[in-house]
Order: sequence, then structure tokens, then C-alpha cells
Amino acid sequence: MSPIRQTPSLPISPSRHLPLSRSRRTFLADFGMGFTGLALGSLLLDDGITRAEETAKWAPPTGKPQFAPKAKSVIWVFLSGGYSHLESFDPKPALTKYAGKTFKETPFADPLKSPLHDARSRSVIEKVRDKYAKIFPTQVGFKKYGESSIEVSDWFPHVGSCVDDISFVRNMYTTDNDHAAENQIHTGRHKLDETQPSIGAWVTYGLASGNGNIPQFVVLGGPTRADTSQSFESFYLGPKYGGIPLALDPNNPLPYGRRSGDILLEEQRNEFNLVNKLNQLSAVEYPNDEALSARIRSYELAFNMQKAVPEAVDLAGETKEVQQLYGLDNTNTRLAGRRMLAARRMVERGVRFVQVYPSPYGVWDSHKNLKKLHAAQSAKIDKPVAGLLKDLKRRGLFDDVLVVFCTEFGRTPAVEERSG
Repeated sequence: MSPIRQTPSLPISPSRHLPLSRSRRTFLADFGMGFTGLALGSLLLDDGITRAEETAKWAPPTGKPQFAPKAKSVIWVFLSGGYSHLESFDPKPALTKYAGKTFKETPFADPLKSPLHDARSRSVIEKVRDKYAKIFPTQVGFKKYGESSIEVSDWFPHVGSCVDDISFVRNMYTTDNDHAAENQIHTGRHKLDETQPSIGAWVTYGLASGNGNIPQFVVLGGPTRADTSQSFESFYLGPKYGGIPLALDPNNPLPYGRRSGDILLEEQRNEFNLVNKLNQLSAVEYPNDEALSARIRSYELAFNMQKAVPEAVDLAGETKEVQQLYGLDNTNTRLAGRRMLAARRMVERGVRFVQVYPSPYGVWDSHKNLKKLHAAQSAKIDKPVAGLLKDLKRRGLFDDVLVVFCTEFGRTPAVEERSG
């Protein structure tokens, strides 16, 4: 797990022409953050057309997956505001060694003078953003964990105990120099670029349905605010693949998600059947109407969800030991713990993509008082995240579920001096 900063699209220059002739498989592999290729591979796999190579003997590329696919679901844990990679999972001892100095006073190249600095920083409103040159030291200690001896900050001791089950990504960046980067990491596009479906929509599209009684793309704790809803929208893939925000209240997990007490089950079933017949008649006349098709599916799903969704978000049946593992017994970790535990219950029931926001919008955005703010926020999520990893592993779900822990960007190596 690591702060993931989205890699931008590369501009096409005269020296980087695309081939004039490209196969459909190559196009799909390159488009849509690569998840169109995932969709194609999944569909071909279901049809028995493609299989992973079973021999180590070299052979010319065939377009088949190199390894047999294993992941059936994704739990995507996103921290809004940008937690510092330098105080979490990417230690830089030189920051402390040269603290208070300018880049000129160190043996390292000045990153502010690198042509990549401005090339990778696209601003929507102002052309030039503030630049700071005085180095800011690391605000927390680090400790090595596990057989891999990976260093993790002292703010994440519980996550540190899981390092041998984690892959750390430390070589990514964003091109969005403000908090529209929250959408960019989910869509692969800068705010000035065209809109694209979210990563959750692509995964859901690629993996197909695992349970017809529950949404296949669930959002817990989000959207963090109205303008971040792009992070789980599906756009041209169609409404079927968009994220559905759920509340962790079994009595009201989503608006109008429960049958009114004055309506009998049979009455409601008859009503749904009538609406469905009317919609089917319209579908004959407008067979290519995606909105109508989505409406038909939504009515069918809504009827089935009335029982399945409240049960999925009802955490009361979990044992005391499990609730303690996620930190539900502590007011400081309870909010994040409930969302992590609900995420596990969702993937157990066949949900393909669970997008979890354990913290409110922007709380990791520490322009000042980083040490105080990050220490407080880390204490709220460290145990719940580690609890999720440990629980998935002991339940035999570790090979089937991919957990991604990320944010929109990290921090700069310099002290921010805004407004004095």
C-alpha cells in the first residue's frame, strides 16, 4: 500500500507516432486505463476462448493472459485530501539530514528547476503555482517490519504488521496540482481532459455480475462531496456499471430501499411486475435505449436489494472478536472500522468493487500542522485497515480480493509558506 499518484497520458509527438495499424486487442489493452482489456479478457475467459499459458516454454505472444486471473473483487480504500507518502510508506532520510536548507545547499539536483516539474503540473485556474525551496524534515519515525524489512512510519504500526502481504508502489505521480486529483486517480484524466469512466466502473464492467441481488459497485462513505462523484461514475459504459453509495444503516441503507410497512410483499411484487411489463413493451420500440435498459434492471435489482442490502450492512451479527479486530469497540476507530468490515461483507456476497472512504473529504490535506493532523487521522484508520487485511487472509479471501490503499497525491519535500 502506498500513496498512488496517477501517471498522466503521454503526448504524441513526431517521435512518438502510434502504429498506423493496431489490433483490436492492442487498442483495448491501451484504452481506458487498461481496464477495457480486462473486460475483454474476462469475457473471453468466460467463453472458454482464452486461457493462461500452462507451460513455461517460450512461445510467440498470443494475446492470452500470462497468468490465470485470480482476483474476483476489489476493495479500494481512498484517503481524501492527500496523505503524505513521506510520513507513511516512502521514507526519505535525507529530508531530515538537510532540514531547513534550500535545494541549492544539498548535493541533489533542484527539483524545482527540472523541466518535468512544470510539465507534470497542469493548473486549471492559475498558470504558475507557488514553489517552496526550504526542505521540510520528516515528521515521524520509521520502523522495519516483517521478513521483507519494509519501513513503515510509526503512525501505522498495525498496517506495519502486515507488510509481508503488501506490495508498495513508490513511483507514481499526478498531473493535477489541486484536489481535482481526487477524481483523476479514479478516472485517469485531468480536469481539463475529457471525462472517462472510473476505475470501479471498468472493473465492474470487466468482471461481470457476481450477485444479482446486490449492486456490483458499492461506495461506502462517499462521495466525499458533490464534485467528487466522478470518482465512481460510469459515463459511456452505462448506468449499470456506476457506483451505488450505501449507508451502514440496516433500516435505511439507501433512499427508498425498504418496502413501506403498509404495503404487502405480494402487492409490491405485482407492482414491480406491472412496471416491468410496461418497460419491456417500451424496450421493444426502443431496443438501443441504454437509459431504459438500465431502468428495467434497476427495478429488478431494487426489488431484490430490499432484503439483500440491509443484511449485508448489518454488522450486529459479527462476533465480538471480529468487531474488536476492526476497532469497533473504540470511538476513535469505529467509523473507519465499520466501513472496512462492511467492505469485507460486500465482497463475501459477490460485490465486484467496493470503494471505501474511511475519512471525510480533505481531512488529510495538511498544509500546516502536518504532524498533529496526520497523527490524529492515522490513529483512526490504522487498526481498521490492518484488521481488514488480517480478516480477509484468515477467511481465505486473500487470493480472491485485491485491496488498494491510496490517496490523490503526497506532499512536497519543502516547507509550505503560504500567507506568511
